[in-house]
Amino acid sequence: MPAELELLGVAVIIGLLHLFWAAAESQAQRGYGWAAGPRDEPRAVTGRAARLNRAFANYLETLPLFAAAVGAAAAGDQLGALTFWGAHAYVWSRALYVPAYAFGWPVRPLLWFISIGGLIAVTAAIFI
Repeated sequence: MPAELELLGVAVIIGLLHLFWAAAESQAQRGYGWAAGPRDEPRAVTGRAARLNRAFANYLETLPLFAAAVGAAAAGDQLGALTFWGAHAYVWSRALYVPAYAFGWPVRPLLWFISIGGLIAVTAAIFI
């Protein structure tokens, strides 16, 4: 299996771990009784739970684009060095983005730009 498709699988695993971490932090603040109930009244979260929720929302904005770009490149037989390195840049920078956002590391914007650069690289390969 091409590395780019394996990295797409890794991106899904990162998303699941991100989801579980964000949910656990949020429910710890909101209370498990509230989470198990009908949630008729919204309860905001703060701090790390809020940062994890924002980071997960950001991940959900780019993951479908990455999946589509990898899928199109694979279907069009356009996999090569550009997609290989672009996929690595996207996946590993997004993996590091989660703790960077959660703990307020100052490299978070750099990691976001690296991931977008990787996404652009994979997309560009479709047209080359």
